[in-house]
Amino acid sequence: MPKKIKNIREQLLSEAKRQITERGYENTTMRSVAYECGIAVGTVYNYFKSKDMLVASFILEDWLECINAIRAYPKEDRRAYLGFIHSSLKDFKEKHNSIFTDRSATKTFSSAFPQRHGQLREQLAMLIEPISDCHFTAEYVSEALLCWTMAGRDFDEIYRLLPEIIK
Repeated sequence: MPKKIKNIREQLLSEAKRQITERGYENTTMRSVAYECGIAVGTVYNYFKSKDMLVASFILEDWLECINAIRAYPKEDRRAYLGFIHSSLKDFKEKHNSIFTDRSATKTFSSAFPQRHGQLREQLAMLIEPISDCHFTAEYVSEALLCWTMAGRDFDEIYRLLPEIIK
């Protein structure tokens, strides 16, 4: 009878994240993750069909945490709400900087970037729409926050550039 390992999926995600941070994307393998978790490599493939899916899974989990935190933040003060979105995006970027700046990772995921970028912008727009006058404005603000935050711009600078209708 095969041994049961508690929370194996979470262990795999945690170990992959650790290895990518320490070794880089290219030097992290399904085999190395399996070895450090004390399981057979085939078991990893029972949970994740590829290294790319493993990486995408922990990034997605962290993104959903980010979105849920934004969703729960009070919206009465627009500036504070947009500032919280900026801060959340900045934290997300810093958490995954080792992947976002890794050449082999960006090469691997570059073909999916335009679609994923559009999805992120739309998710943020849906969160911003309740404080804006229309969906277009929410999309404009979400694109500005997404791009400029990832580029390292300060929130006060971004906020000054936003249209008056969102302030």
